[in-house]
Amino acid sequence: MVYRACRFTLEKSLKASSAQPEIREVMDIRQAAHYLGISADSLYRYAATGFIPAFRLGNRWRFRKSRLDEWMDRRSSAEAPAPKLVRVAQKKPVRSARVVGRGSRTGS
Repeated sequence: MVYRACRFTLEKSLKASSAQPEIREVMDIRQAAHYLGISADSLYRYAATGFIPAFRLGNRWRFRKSRLDEWMDRRSSAEAPAPKLVRVAQKKPVRSARVVGRGSRTGS
């Protein structure tokens, strides 16, 4: 009987944990991106520019849920547009080579 009760409790907790991921007070980049509904790449850029409240723990970004909630409340009441993301590593376009015709070459 005790085994059955423990098994039921364990199954119930597993179902609850698999249905929704646990939201912690301090989240990593993947958890915070999921919580905010944006991509991890965008969140990296927002954190690096200081647009979103974040801190580094070692070489990893961390986000406090309470600070993100406050930030979202302020942003939703201000209704200001999000900053434009600028790509840092853009390649310059390749110049097309000018084709020189046979008759216009010099020295022929």
